[in-house]
Amino acid sequence: MSSISYLNGAFLPVNEARISPLDRGFIFGDGIYEVIPVYGGKLFRLDEHLKRLDDNLAAVRIKQPLSNKAWKSVLNEVVARNRPMHGDEQSIYLQITRGVAERDHGFPNSHIEPTLFIMSSTLKPLAASIAEQGVAAITHADIRWRNCHIKSTSLLGNILLRQQAYDEDAVEAILIRDDEVTEGAASNLFALIDDVLITPPKGPLLLPGITRDLILELAQQHNIPACEAFITPQQLINAEEIWLTSSTKEILPVTTLDGTVVGSGKPGKLWQQMNQHYQAYKQQLRNR
Repeated sequence: MSSISYLNGAFLPVNEARISPLDRGFIFGDGIYEVIPVYGGKLFRLDEHLKRLDDNLAAVRIKQPLSNKAWKSVLNEVVARNRPMHGDEQSIYLQITRGVAERDHGFPNSHIEPTLFIMSSTLKPLAASIAEQGVAAITHADIRWRNCHIKSTSLLGNILLRQQAYDEDAVEAILIRDDEVTEGAASNLFALIDDVLITPPKGPLLLPGITRDLILELAQQHNIPACEAFITPQQLINAEEIWLTSSTKEILPVTTLDGTVVGSGKPGKLWQQMNQHYQAYKQQLRNR
């Protein structure tokens, strides 16, 4: 059984999907992507993901290929067609490139159509050991471009940073630019500092994460002191708790940073509390 993908209006097995080698996504990484979790067969915070997608397409001047109504129809159909293989917990990846054209750094003069590709994979639950032991992270200079708020498919900088973390037996690289902590190579960052949960403010140097925003909402709902503020490397070193967040990894508690123990060396009490709120939110989505 093969996973079912969607390519330019057609549903087909993912191993049969083909694009031109002249596609600008292949040649230049000229495209935008989104990753949307699915819980209980339901797309997670879909409106927020579509809003971010629309903002990113506008930022790089790629034509929006579908209306919001059409997006919801196509994405739900991808989920339904992949239920026999991946079940009700899926990770949906979608990518839109500028399309096929002769290789030139400038935008094509002709009115080319964007290439739209969607695929599904099984959303695997996080290892039980994470709740008991947490994860290790390193810090690293942010070597990426200065438009990190755009969810571009040009991810070589992120890949090199994540691999550096793997090479040091860590799961993520927490990035520092101009003496400010920004985010992870593929995650947003939270730190508990003086009993306040802090995440760096939105701007060009970090991705406006959907999970990040939800955690701030949950903090407000449950009277957890939280704010957006700049974090220095020294504040990060002294933080009581450090979390990494993303749509598929949810909330990862960092218990070792650059080989040094964070807090007690175990996932903290606030992480346990927020994780319970997050899991309850997911269950509400499943029950709808």
